[in-house]
Amino acid sequence: PLLVSSLLSRLVNYTNITQGAKEHEEEESTESPNMGTLMGVYLPCLQNIFGVILFLRLTWIVGMAGIMQSLLIVLMCCSCTMLTAISMSAIATNGVVPAGGAYFMISRSLGPEFGGAVGLCFYLGTTFASAMYILGAIEIFLKYLVPQAAIFHSTDPLGSDSAMLNNMRVYGSICLTLMAVVVFVGVKYVNKLASLFLTCVIISIVSIYAGAFKSMTHPPEFPICMLGNRTLVRDRFDVCAKTVIEGNHTMPSQLWDRFCLPGNLSSTQCDDYFIQNNVTEIQGIPGLVSALLLENMWSNYLPKGEILEKAGLQSVDAHGTMDNFGMYVSADIATSFTLLVGIFFPSATGIMAGSNRSGDLRDAQKSIPVGTILAITTTSLVYLSSVILFGSCIEGVVLRDKFGDAVRKNLVVGTLSWPSPWVIVIGSFFSTVGAGLQSLTGAPRLLQAIAKDNIIPFLRVFGHGKSNGEPTWALLLTGLIAELGILIASLDMVAPILSMFFLMCYLFVNLACAVQTLLRTPNWRPRFKYYHWALSFLGMSMCVALMFISSWYYAIVAMGIAGMIYKYIEYQGAEKEWGDGIRGLSLSAARYALLRLEVGPPHTKNWRPQLLVLLKLDEDLHVKYPRLLTFASQLKAGKGLTIVGSVIQGNFLDSYGEMQAAEQAIKNMMEIERVKGFCQVVVASKVREGIVHLIQSCGLGGMKHNTVVMGWPYGWRQSEDPRAWKTFINTVRCTTAAHLALMVPKNVSFYPSNHERFTDGNIDVWWIVHDGGMLMLLPFLLKQHKVWRKCKMRIFTVAQMDDNSIQMKKDLATFLYQLRIEAEVEVVEMHDSDISAYTYERTLMMEQRSQMLRQMRLSSAERQREAQLVKDRHSLVRMGSLYSDEEEEVVEAPPEKIQMTWTKEKCEAERRNRNNAPENFRELMSLKPDQSNVRRMHTAVKLNEVIVNRSHDARLVLLNMPGPPRNTDGDENYMEFLEVLTEGLERVLLVRGGGREVITIYS
Repeated sequence: PLLVSSLLSRLVNYTNITQGAKEHEEEESTESPNMGTLMGVYLPCLQNIFGVILFLRLTWIVGMAGIMQSLLIVLMCCSCTMLTAISMSAIATNGVVPAGGAYFMISRSLGPEFGGAVGLCFYLGTTFASAMYILGAIEIFLKYLVPQAAIFHSTDPLGSDSAMLNNMRVYGSICLTLMAVVVFVGVKYVNKLASLFLTCVIISIVSIYAGAFKSMTHPPEFPICMLGNRTLVRDRFDVCAKTVIEGNHTMPSQLWDRFCLPGNLSSTQCDDYFIQNNVTEIQGIPGLVSALLLENMWSNYLPKGEILEKAGLQSVDAHGTMDNFGMYVSADIATSFTLLVGIFFPSATGIMAGSNRSGDLRDAQKSIPVGTILAITTTSLVYLSSVILFGSCIEGVVLRDKFGDAVRKNLVVGTLSWPSPWVIVIGSFFSTVGAGLQSLTGAPRLLQAIAKDNIIPFLRVFGHGKSNGEPTWALLLTGLIAELGILIASLDMVAPILSMFFLMCYLFVNLACAVQTLLRTPNWRPRFKYYHWALSFLGMSMCVALMFISSWYYAIVAMGIAGMIYKYIEYQGAEKEWGDGIRGLSLSAARYALLRLEVGPPHTKNWRPQLLVLLKLDEDLHVKYPRLLTFASQLKAGKGLTIVGSVIQGNFLDSYGEMQAAEQAIKNMMEIERVKGFCQVVVASKVREGIVHLIQSCGLGGMKHNTVVMGWPYGWRQSEDPRAWKTFINTVRCTTAAHLALMVPKNVSFYPSNHERFTDGNIDVWWIVHDGGMLMLLPFLLKQHKVWRKCKMRIFTVAQMDDNSIQMKKDLATFLYQLRIEAEVEVVEMHDSDISAYTYERTLMMEQRSQMLRQMRLSSAERQREAQLVKDRHSLVRMGSLYSDEEEEVVEAPPEKIQMTWTKEKCEAERRNRNNAPENFRELMSLKPDQSNVRRMHTAVKLNEVIVNRSHDARLVLLNMPGPPRNTDGDENYMEFLEVLTEGLERVLLVRGGGREVITIYS
């Protein structure tokens, strides 16, 4: 007796509201969570799963789909929810699940983007569920409880649908408003009613079983009137016969008057079908022992407006000439298997009820799996047995009659129940109202939980509520969305919408479980052991399949909504880090891809510049030349790898904070310039060493840079500190040693920003030595960007006296054609003219300057050693040309950016000046500069003259960059040669290949 009494007392206190709803109820807030599996999970799940569809639509589904397909529908839906429950149990037992249920589980295991998408899907699903329950309640109210309450009446019997829908809209809106008020005033009232609603559901279901088994011996009396094999609407006439005998006279019955013109019994003015067929009466519920099972085994889908006919009854087919005024029972919508799946699925949902209240449970990790899986098993068995009972107890035409027109407008399930149809009508009415109230209570709390997480900024307002935590604003929004569902007004239209959102939610629950299991996340150790990634994957596939089976266009819309929410949260940059599985998935995928890349260097076809951009920061840690990043972003167009590196001079232990600040500054600048890539700042005692570290160690595995981009050391001539340009030349040497390509944009501040557009102009390539095709590839890549898209490409190559320039031009054009690069080709001839006095003067100035600077920097001991070195250098004939490291080779040079402009006219003017001052000039000549320097300077001057002449108005000039001298003594001279080479040009890109082919003629 004690056990029974305690069970009863708990049932009386039973509630189906999630714990968030009762936080403000003082008398309950002091209690510790003490609900067991039965009260906390099993009964709420049971109540949420059993719903309006079981009472209002299951008989109709069995009638249309037949027993076999109905069993298939039930099995599909229930196995989908069962698999989801297994995944959900695994997630729910992996750590503590606070309030928020499904949303919380998914967002914490799949990240804020998926969490937000699923949370909103679940929210919309619950909101539409409340609309569906309200529509169900109103349907019961208007069709079976108080039919005379209808406001709109149809004059045309065939047009009764629209009148009915309008009634549903009016009453639905009233009902929704009342429910919203109840929820707003206080959840405790909903709470108190929960046990009443649950009792209604259980009593209704028990009465169906009782009635079914009673029908074996005493089938209930529900006769159906048939005309031929067509079913008649029973409440339109009194007696099921064509004539009635009053006294001794045979009189036309009400039925006769419906089908014939009033007056006499002559059959001339009657409906043909009525005259040629007999009126018969058959039992609507023959009982369980009949052969109905076979008759109802197979499907019988009907188009809209088709009259319900019973197979096996004799009938003469004749076209009725007269309108039958809605005398026949007909199909109100066209049916198909897919439609019925969408309508039935909501009756399998509700499995989250237990996990939503995890905070109330004594031992959530034990109760949730056991309770949920038991509830799904129970409901599945009830559905499967109901399908078989309905199919074997109720006549087929009655099953297919959605609103019970053939059985005097009784609820079809009600005809089967014992002791009276009213048990089910009233029971189902209360249970649907209760379920609607619960959905209306749960949905705003879910929205409030999402809003409070602050991952979807525009929902922030819905996080606020009354002082006691009641989500007022969220309730308002929920009411508005539910009103949309009510305006649709048809239960059969709302059910598939709701199916979509729940299926999306279940899909993500399964995905979360599968991802965590497959990735073997260290934190993934659920207490519930009976899960497997294959089961989750199967559940996920079933969700997708059911979505597309029930309604492919709704499925696409639902996925679109979820996708948009996902992208929106991602775009807003969800700052939340919840240790989610998707982050783990990205890591896993990245590792896999990197290991695959390790295999070898990329094929020439796949070669693209993977950049290491070396940036210089000023004292305030601001980027000195942000245009370098602009150039990198234009060259990459978001593809491939970009690493932005910088060096901070100092000690790592002291400079760590500075390094982080520098990294942040660079990242901000990368964002402004739209460079997608990585940032690496190193601290080194010398800048030169830091750069060498970056060149050696940036990148990971196959994701390494193959090209270095660095700025030109502006003002190196004026600088007393030679470290800037020494570092520059050292970097050039390092990139050559590492077989990396090198790009030096000179006058980078003149380069275009990402917002500029060149509408015309040329990109000129001066192809002096072939170093792997970099010069051809770079303009092509630049032209992919909108800044450079309209520019034309011109390629110049230099011919010596003994070259056949015409043949060279033909060959080059053919080569470019095979490379599929569109460009104009020009061959420029350079004549070996006398070395001009100007060249001598430039060479001498260069040498004297470098010597003077050196003297300033050297101690006296070093000065003597230096004198010896200068003497040795004069005795050597080194660097026969600007471009080669060999002793005596023909050499050509590359161009750079604006410093000073030397044109032919200026050269002539200089010469004239010199002729006017012969003593001065002779004095200069007597100083005899180094011959190799003179030759190289000559090449640089000549080449610069030609380039300035042809490309002075080009948008960009690309040139081969000569290699630095092997002997470091020539470094300053090398800088001077580069300056001379690029004088008079606005934008120059010096390019040095990495020693491999980067462009191919093969596809």
